[in-house]
Amino acid sequence: MTATRRALAASVAATTLLVGAGCTGGSDKSSGPFSSATTAQGSTAASSSAKPRPKPHAEPATNPFTGIGPVPRTPTVAVKIDDTPPGRPQVNIDKADIVYIEAVEGGLTRLAAIFGTNKPAHVGYVRSTRPSDPDLFLQYGKITEAYSGGAHDSLPRVRRAGLRSWSNDAGAPFYSRVSRGASSYINLVLNVAKVAKNTHTPRPRPIGWTFSRSLKYLSLSRGTDVRTTVTGSYNSGTPVEFRWVRGLKKYVRYIGGVAQRAADGHRITATNVIVQQCRVIAHPSDRDVLGNPAQFTFTVGKGPVTVFRNGKRINGTWSRTHLSSGTRLRTSTGRTIPLMPGNTWVVLIRRGIAVSG
Repeated sequence: MTATRRALAASVAATTLLVGAGCTGGSDKSSGPFSSATTAQGSTAASSSAKPRPKPHAEPATNPFTGIGPVPRTPTVAVKIDDTPPGRPQVNIDKADIVYIEAVEGGLTRLAAIFGTNKPAHVGYVRSTRPSDPDLFLQYGKITEAYSGGAHDSLPRVRRAGLRSWSNDAGAPFYSRVSRGASSYINLVLNVAKVAKNTHTPRPRPIGWTFSRSLKYLSLSRGTDVRTTVTGSYNSGTPVEFRWVRGLKKYVRYIGGVAQRAADGHRITATNVIVQQCRVIAHPSDRDVLGNPAQFTFTVGKGPVTVFRNGKRINGTWSRTHLSSGTRLRTSTGRTIPLMPGNTWVVLIRRGIAVSG
Protein backbone atom coordinates (compact mmCIF):
# COMPACT_ATOMS: atom_id res chain seq x y z
CA MET A 1 0.00 0.00 0.00
CA THR A 2 2.74 2.33 0.91
CA ALA A 3 4.59 1.70 -2.36
CA THR A 4 1.37 2.07 -4.33
CA ARG A 5 0.48 5.32 -2.60
CA ARG A 6 4.00 6.63 -3.19
CA ALA A 7 3.78 5.72 -6.88
CA LEU A 8 0.35 7.42 -7.19
CA ALA A 9 1.62 10.54 -5.46
CA ALA A 10 4.63 10.68 -7.73
CA SER A 11 2.41 10.29 -10.77
CA VAL A 12 0.11 13.12 -9.67
CA ALA A 13 3.08 15.35 -8.92
CA ALA A 14 4.60 14.68 -12.33
CA THR A 15 1.31 15.42 -14.06
CA THR A 16 1.00 18.66 -12.12
CA LEU A 17 4.49 19.69 -13.13
CA LEU A 18 3.83 18.89 -16.78
CA VAL A 19 0.58 20.85 -16.81
CA GLY A 20 2.25 23.75 -15.08
CA ALA A 21 5.18 23.65 -17.49
CA GLY A 22 2.79 23.48 -20.44
CA CYS A 23 0.87 26.63 -19.35
CA THR A 24 4.03 28.54 -18.56
CA GLY A 25 5.65 27.59 -21.83
CA GLY A 26 2.52 28.51 -23.80
CA SER A 27 2.35 31.87 -22.12
CA ASP A 28 5.98 32.66 -22.89
CA LYS A 29 5.86 31.56 -26.49
CA SER A 30 2.40 32.75 -27.47
CA SER A 31 3.14 36.27 -28.64
CA GLY A 32 1.63 35.70 -32.11
CA PRO A 33 -1.82 35.37 -33.63
CA PHE A 34 -3.06 32.65 -31.32
CA SER A 35 -2.55 34.77 -28.22
CA SER A 36 -4.09 37.80 -29.90
CA ALA A 37 -7.10 35.84 -31.05
CA THR A 38 -7.61 34.43 -27.57
CA THR A 39 -7.40 37.92 -26.10
CA ALA A 40 -9.77 39.29 -28.72
CA GLN A 41 -12.31 36.57 -28.03
CA GLY A 42 -12.14 37.32 -24.34
CA SER A 43 -12.60 41.05 -25.00
CA THR A 44 -15.52 40.39 -27.33
CA ALA A 45 -17.22 38.25 -24.78
CA ALA A 46 -16.75 40.88 -22.11
CA SER A 47 -17.95 43.72 -24.31
CA SER A 48 -21.00 41.80 -25.49
CA SER A 49 -22.14 41.28 -21.94
CA ALA A 50 -21.59 44.94 -20.98
CA LYS A 51 -24.03 47.66 -22.07
CA PRO A 52 -22.48 50.16 -24.51
CA ARG A 53 -22.10 53.67 -23.18
CA PRO A 54 -24.36 56.20 -24.92
CA LYS A 55 -22.51 58.77 -27.02
CA PRO A 56 -22.95 62.37 -25.92
CA HIS A 57 -25.34 64.33 -28.16
CA ALA A 58 -23.52 66.98 -30.19
CA GLU A 59 -25.17 70.37 -30.21
CA PRO A 60 -26.64 71.05 -33.67
CA ALA A 61 -24.87 73.72 -35.69
CA THR A 62 -26.74 77.01 -35.96
CA ASN A 63 -27.53 78.77 -39.22
CA PRO A 64 -24.56 81.17 -39.57
CA PHE A 65 -26.62 83.67 -41.59
CA THR A 66 -29.49 84.14 -39.14
CA GLY A 67 -28.60 82.45 -35.85
CA ILE A 68 -31.90 80.54 -36.08
CA GLY A 69 -32.24 76.82 -36.69
CA PRO A 70 -29.70 74.38 -38.15
CA VAL A 71 -27.39 74.99 -41.08
CA PRO A 72 -29.39 74.81 -44.34
CA ARG A 73 -28.62 71.69 -46.35
CA THR A 74 -28.72 73.28 -49.80
CA PRO A 75 -26.16 75.58 -51.48
CA THR A 76 -25.98 79.31 -50.88
CA VAL A 77 -27.17 81.39 -53.84
CA ALA A 78 -26.46 85.12 -54.24
CA VAL A 79 -28.75 87.05 -56.59
CA LYS A 80 -28.19 90.56 -57.97
CA ILE A 81 -31.49 92.48 -57.81
CA ASP A 82 -32.60 95.86 -59.12
CA ASP A 83 -33.13 98.72 -56.64
CA THR A 84 -34.51 101.51 -58.82
CA PRO A 85 -38.16 102.66 -59.00
CA PRO A 86 -38.92 100.60 -62.18
CA GLY A 87 -37.61 97.50 -60.39
CA ARG A 88 -39.91 97.79 -57.38
CA PRO A 89 -41.61 96.05 -55.71
CA GLN A 90 -38.96 93.35 -55.72
CA VAL A 91 -40.01 89.69 -55.78
CA ASN A 92 -39.30 87.70 -52.59
CA ILE A 93 -36.55 90.02 -51.43
CA ASP A 94 -38.11 89.54 -47.97
CA LYS A 95 -37.15 85.83 -48.08
CA ALA A 96 -33.40 86.49 -48.21
CA ASP A 97 -31.28 85.92 -45.11
CA ILE A 98 -28.97 88.84 -45.90
CA VAL A 99 -29.33 91.76 -48.32
CA TYR A 100 -26.55 94.18 -49.24
CA ILE A 101 -27.24 97.68 -50.60
CA GLU A 102 -24.30 98.71 -52.76
CA ALA A 103 -23.38 101.72 -54.90
CA VAL A 104 -23.38 101.35 -58.68
CA GLU A 105 -22.98 103.87 -61.50
CA GLY A 106 -24.76 107.20 -61.57
CA GLY A 107 -25.29 107.36 -57.81
CA LEU A 108 -27.81 104.50 -57.95
CA THR A 109 -27.95 101.39 -55.78
CA ARG A 110 -28.30 97.68 -56.41
CA LEU A 111 -29.10 94.80 -54.08
CA ALA A 112 -27.15 91.61 -53.50
CA ALA A 113 -29.46 89.08 -51.83
CA ILE A 114 -28.08 86.00 -50.07
CA PHE A 115 -30.46 83.03 -50.06
CA GLY A 116 -29.46 80.34 -47.59
CA THR A 117 -32.50 79.38 -45.53
CA ASN A 118 -35.21 79.99 -48.12
CA LYS A 119 -35.08 79.12 -51.81
CA PRO A 120 -38.09 80.82 -53.48
CA ALA A 121 -39.41 79.72 -56.85
CA HIS A 122 -39.35 83.34 -58.04
CA VAL A 123 -36.81 86.04 -57.16
CA GLY A 124 -36.38 89.33 -58.98
CA TYR A 125 -35.89 91.44 -60.71
CA VAL A 126 -32.48 90.10 -61.65
CA ARG A 127 -29.85 92.53 -62.93
CA SER A 128 -26.17 92.46 -63.89
CA THR A 129 -23.11 91.89 -61.72
CA ARG A 130 -20.52 94.50 -60.78
CA PRO A 131 -16.69 94.38 -60.42
CA SER A 132 -16.54 94.28 -56.61
CA ASP A 133 -19.19 91.57 -56.21
CA PRO A 134 -16.72 88.65 -56.21
CA ASP A 135 -14.76 90.23 -53.34
CA LEU A 136 -17.98 90.59 -51.35
CA PHE A 137 -19.25 87.06 -52.04
CA LEU A 138 -16.03 85.11 -51.43
CA GLN A 139 -16.50 85.38 -47.65
CA TYR A 140 -19.37 82.92 -48.21
CA GLY A 141 -17.06 80.53 -50.07
CA LYS A 142 -17.12 79.81 -53.79
CA ILE A 143 -20.90 80.01 -53.95
CA THR A 144 -23.25 80.49 -56.90
CA GLU A 145 -23.84 84.04 -58.09
CA ALA A 146 -26.93 84.63 -60.24
CA TYR A 147 -27.14 87.69 -62.47
CA SER A 148 -28.20 88.83 -65.93
CA GLY A 149 -24.79 89.66 -67.39
CA GLY A 150 -22.14 92.31 -66.86
CA ALA A 151 -19.93 94.78 -68.65
CA HIS A 152 -16.23 94.69 -69.48
CA ASP A 153 -14.19 93.17 -66.64
CA SER A 154 -17.11 92.21 -64.35
CA LEU A 155 -17.59 88.78 -65.93
CA PRO A 156 -13.88 87.83 -66.00
CA ARG A 157 -13.63 88.78 -62.33
CA VAL A 158 -16.45 86.37 -61.42
CA ARG A 159 -14.74 83.56 -63.31
CA ARG A 160 -11.29 84.26 -61.85
CA ALA A 161 -12.75 84.30 -58.33
CA GLY A 162 -13.97 80.72 -58.73
CA LEU A 163 -17.62 81.58 -58.10
CA ARG A 164 -20.21 79.52 -59.94
CA SER A 165 -21.57 81.90 -62.56
CA TRP A 166 -25.32 81.60 -63.19
CA SER A 167 -25.83 84.21 -65.89
CA ASN A 168 -29.02 84.63 -67.88
CA ASP A 169 -27.06 86.21 -70.74
CA ALA A 170 -24.84 83.11 -70.91
CA GLY A 171 -27.87 80.81 -71.20
CA ALA A 172 -28.15 79.56 -67.60
CA PRO A 173 -31.53 77.87 -66.99
CA PHE A 174 -34.45 78.66 -64.69
CA TYR A 175 -34.83 82.30 -65.70
CA SER A 176 -38.08 83.70 -67.06
CA ARG A 177 -39.55 87.08 -67.90
CA VAL A 178 -42.85 88.40 -66.61
CA SER A 179 -45.09 91.06 -68.07
CA ARG A 180 -45.18 94.19 -65.96
CA GLY A 181 -46.18 97.77 -66.67
CA ALA A 182 -43.39 99.31 -64.60
CA SER A 183 -40.69 98.23 -67.05
CA SER A 184 -40.36 96.31 -70.30
CA TYR A 185 -36.83 95.09 -69.51
CA ILE A 186 -36.55 95.04 -65.69
CA ASN A 187 -38.72 91.94 -65.54
CA LEU A 188 -36.36 88.96 -65.18
CA VAL A 189 -37.06 86.46 -62.39
CA LEU A 190 -35.14 83.37 -61.28
CA ASN A 191 -36.25 80.08 -59.75
CA VAL A 192 -33.72 79.92 -56.91
CA ALA A 193 -35.13 76.59 -55.68
CA LYS A 194 -34.17 74.92 -58.95
CA VAL A 195 -30.77 76.59 -59.00
CA ALA A 196 -30.05 75.20 -55.53
CA LYS A 197 -30.95 71.69 -56.69
CA ASN A 198 -28.71 71.89 -59.73
CA THR A 199 -25.59 73.55 -58.39
CA HIS A 200 -22.96 71.96 -56.19
CA THR A 201 -21.45 74.98 -54.48
CA PRO A 202 -21.06 75.35 -50.69
CA ARG A 203 -23.80 75.39 -48.10
CA PRO A 204 -23.94 78.29 -45.62
CA ARG A 205 -20.77 78.61 -43.56
CA PRO A 206 -19.68 81.07 -40.83
CA ILE A 207 -19.05 84.58 -42.15
CA GLY A 208 -17.66 86.15 -38.98
CA TRP A 209 -20.95 87.14 -37.36
CA THR A 210 -22.23 86.04 -33.96
CA PHE A 211 -25.81 86.13 -32.69
CA SER A 212 -27.20 86.73 -29.23
CA ARG A 213 -30.41 88.10 -27.78
CA SER A 214 -28.43 89.71 -24.98
CA LEU A 215 -26.99 93.22 -25.15
CA LYS A 216 -25.15 92.90 -21.86
CA TYR A 217 -21.86 94.78 -21.46
CA LEU A 218 -22.43 96.80 -24.66
CA SER A 219 -22.52 100.58 -24.89
CA LEU A 220 -25.90 101.46 -26.43
CA SER A 221 -27.70 104.51 -27.65
CA ARG A 222 -31.11 105.10 -29.18
CA GLY A 223 -31.36 103.63 -32.67
CA THR A 224 -34.96 103.66 -33.81
CA ASP A 225 -34.29 105.27 -37.20
CA VAL A 226 -31.52 104.54 -39.67
CA ARG A 227 -30.68 107.27 -42.16
CA THR A 228 -27.69 107.45 -44.46
CA THR A 229 -26.76 107.78 -48.14
CA VAL A 230 -25.17 105.25 -50.45
CA THR A 231 -22.79 106.98 -52.82
CA GLY A 232 -19.42 106.41 -54.39
CA SER A 233 -17.42 108.85 -56.45
CA TYR A 234 -20.52 110.95 -57.16
CA ASN A 235 -21.58 114.08 -55.32
CA SER A 236 -25.10 112.69 -54.98
CA GLY A 237 -26.28 109.24 -54.02
CA THR A 238 -29.31 107.27 -52.92
CA PRO A 239 -30.84 107.93 -49.50
CA VAL A 240 -31.41 104.84 -47.36
CA GLU A 241 -33.83 104.73 -44.44
CA PHE A 242 -35.10 102.10 -42.00
CA ARG A 243 -37.54 102.72 -39.14
CA TRP A 244 -37.91 100.62 -36.01
CA VAL A 245 -41.43 99.25 -35.50
CA ARG A 246 -41.82 98.08 -31.93
CA GLY A 247 -44.79 95.83 -32.67
CA LEU A 248 -42.84 93.93 -35.33
CA LYS A 249 -39.54 94.08 -33.43
CA LYS A 250 -37.99 94.86 -36.80
CA TYR A 251 -36.79 97.74 -38.93
CA VAL A 252 -38.98 98.57 -41.95
CA ARG A 253 -37.34 99.92 -45.09
CA TYR A 254 -38.61 103.34 -46.23
CA ILE A 255 -38.02 105.16 -49.52
CA GLY A 256 -39.26 108.71 -49.92
CA GLY A 257 -41.30 108.41 -46.74
CA VAL A 258 -43.12 105.30 -47.97
CA ALA A 259 -42.83 101.91 -46.26
CA GLN A 260 -41.53 99.40 -48.77
CA ARG A 261 -43.26 96.14 -49.57
CA ALA A 262 -42.24 93.11 -51.58
CA ALA A 263 -44.33 91.97 -54.54
CA ASP A 264 -46.30 89.65 -52.24
CA GLY A 265 -47.40 92.64 -50.15
CA HIS A 266 -45.25 91.83 -47.14
CA ARG A 267 -43.33 94.69 -45.60
CA ILE A 268 -39.60 94.67 -46.28
CA THR A 269 -38.07 94.35 -42.83
CA ALA A 270 -34.75 93.68 -41.16
CA THR A 271 -34.03 92.31 -37.71
CA ASN A 272 -30.59 93.92 -37.94
CA VAL A 273 -29.29 96.81 -40.02
CA ILE A 274 -25.52 97.09 -40.41
CA VAL A 275 -24.12 100.33 -41.85
CA GLN A 276 -20.59 99.49 -42.96
CA GLN A 277 -18.28 102.31 -44.03
CA CYS A 278 -15.94 101.23 -46.82
CA ARG A 279 -13.59 102.68 -49.36
CA VAL A 280 -15.63 103.23 -52.54
CA ILE A 281 -14.01 104.45 -55.75
CA ALA A 282 -14.84 104.80 -59.43
CA HIS A 283 -14.01 101.76 -61.57
CA PRO A 284 -13.42 103.16 -65.08
CA SER A 285 -12.93 99.69 -66.62
CA ASP A 286 -16.69 99.11 -66.28
CA ARG A 287 -19.05 101.80 -67.58
CA ASP A 288 -22.76 101.85 -68.35
CA VAL A 289 -24.28 102.86 -71.70
CA LEU A 290 -24.17 106.53 -70.65
CA GLY A 291 -20.47 106.34 -69.83
CA ASN A 292 -20.91 106.42 -66.04
CA PRO A 293 -18.20 104.37 -64.28
CA ALA A 294 -19.12 101.52 -61.99
CA GLN A 295 -18.24 101.83 -58.31
CA PHE A 296 -15.83 99.47 -56.58
CA THR A 297 -16.62 98.86 -52.91
CA PHE A 298 -13.75 97.44 -50.86
CA THR A 299 -15.11 94.91 -48.37
CA VAL A 300 -11.69 93.60 -47.32
CA GLY A 301 -9.97 95.80 -44.76
CA LYS A 302 -11.49 97.64 -41.84
CA GLY A 303 -13.49 100.72 -41.00
CA PRO A 304 -16.27 102.20 -38.89
CA VAL A 305 -19.51 100.28 -38.49
CA THR A 306 -22.87 100.99 -36.88
CA VAL A 307 -25.16 98.13 -35.89
CA PHE A 308 -28.86 98.75 -35.34
CA ARG A 309 -30.89 96.11 -33.49
CA ASN A 310 -33.75 96.09 -31.00
CA GLY A 311 -34.21 99.83 -31.50
CA LYS A 312 -30.64 100.41 -30.25
CA ARG A 313 -27.48 101.67 -31.89
CA ILE A 314 -24.02 100.18 -31.34
CA ASN A 315 -20.93 101.89 -32.76
CA GLY A 316 -17.78 99.98 -33.54
CA THR A 317 -15.48 98.75 -36.30
CA TRP A 318 -15.65 96.06 -38.96
CA SER A 319 -12.65 94.06 -40.11
CA ARG A 320 -12.01 91.43 -42.76
CA THR A 321 -8.44 90.26 -43.25
CA HIS A 322 -8.63 88.53 -46.65
CA LEU A 323 -11.07 87.44 -49.34
CA SER A 324 -11.88 84.04 -47.84
CA SER A 325 -12.40 85.33 -44.30
CA GLY A 326 -15.57 86.66 -42.75
CA THR A 327 -16.41 90.13 -41.49
CA ARG A 328 -16.06 90.69 -37.75
CA LEU A 329 -17.92 93.38 -35.84
CA ARG A 330 -16.36 94.76 -32.65
CA THR A 331 -16.77 97.67 -30.28
CA SER A 332 -13.99 100.21 -29.74
CA THR A 333 -12.83 98.09 -26.79
CA GLY A 334 -12.61 94.94 -28.90
CA ARG A 335 -15.79 93.29 -27.65
CA THR A 336 -17.78 91.36 -30.26
CA ILE A 337 -21.01 93.03 -31.39
CA PRO A 338 -23.64 90.28 -31.61
CA LEU A 339 -26.57 90.47 -33.97
CA MET A 340 -30.13 89.65 -32.97
CA PRO A 341 -31.17 86.27 -34.39
CA GLY A 342 -32.98 86.98 -37.64
CA ASN A 343 -32.37 88.50 -41.07
CA THR A 344 -29.96 91.35 -41.77
CA TRP A 345 -29.60 94.20 -44.25
CA VAL A 346 -26.10 95.57 -44.78
CA VAL A 347 -25.72 99.11 -46.15
CA LEU A 348 -22.30 99.61 -47.76
CA ILE A 349 -21.52 103.33 -47.69
CA ARG A 350 -18.46 105.42 -48.44
CA ARG A 351 -16.27 106.36 -45.49
CA GLY A 352 -17.18 109.69 -43.96
CA ILE A 353 -20.86 109.58 -44.94
CA ALA A 354 -23.13 110.53 -42.03
CA VAL A 355 -25.16 107.86 -40.25
CA SER A 356 -28.04 109.00 -38.06
CA GLY A 357 -30.49 107.02 -36.03
